Amino acid sequence: MKTGPDRTGLPEELGILVRLDGASPLPALTAALDEVSEQAGGLRERAVVVLRFTPAPLQPRAWPGAVSIQEVKRWERALRRMEQLDHVIIAVVEGTCGGPVLDLLLAADYRIAGPGLSLLLPVNEGHFWPGMTLYRLVQHIGLARARRIVLWDSAIELHDATELGIVDQVSENLTEAVHTAAVLRGRLSDRETRIRRRLLEEAASAEYDDALGVHLAACDRELRRLCDSGPEHPEAAR
Repeated sequence: MKTGPDRTGLPEELGILVRLDGASPLPALTAALDEVSEQAGGLRERAVVVLRFTPAPLQPRAWPGAVSIQEVKRWERALRRMEQLDHVIIAVVEGTCGGPVLDLLLAADYRIAGPGLSLLLPVNEGHFWPGMTLYRLVQHIGLARARRIVLWDSAIELHDATELGIVDQVSENLTEAVHTAAVLRGRLSDRETRIRRRLLEEAASAEYDDALGVHLAACDRELRRLCDSGPEHPEAAR
């Protein structure tokens, strides 16, 4: 299956649907993410980016394969660029998925899975791939649970993925679930979403006093935005 953006995959101009094959070479996946970020810049507000993954072959393969450290660096940069888009990112997975899928799931805002999902972890000769997946995993589920997965597991089954919050919704009708999520989540798809993401990320490590100034600045920005949006807000009456 072709890896790349597809503007026809979502009805009513709700956003971009990107079909990704986890078995594609790392440079091809990197190029696809870069293209997504470029196209997302031309989207209107309230649009979403949907990442839909094809199931992997039955036999798991090593990830990322025979690549250079520069190719790994470009991949991490492309992933971070996508992760910082103003638009809400929805990931859709089904069947048995491996390779980069866990990385991309952890970078998404909302994750939908089919009922038979099994996530093959990025493992080489028994060792978990030491990329930024490790960082995102700890940020997402905490050190203790991440340690168990990284040191002892070779896959994450659907039940565990749901319990850990790696999957937000399970649906037998993925097309309908994607459409509903694109409509509902698209309402939050703007620059404010990116700001909330950053505050959440920083909250995991920042001291309270250090975080306070950043959060107050964000609150001030929100009050000004609400004031500009209409006379019904108290700030507008001053």
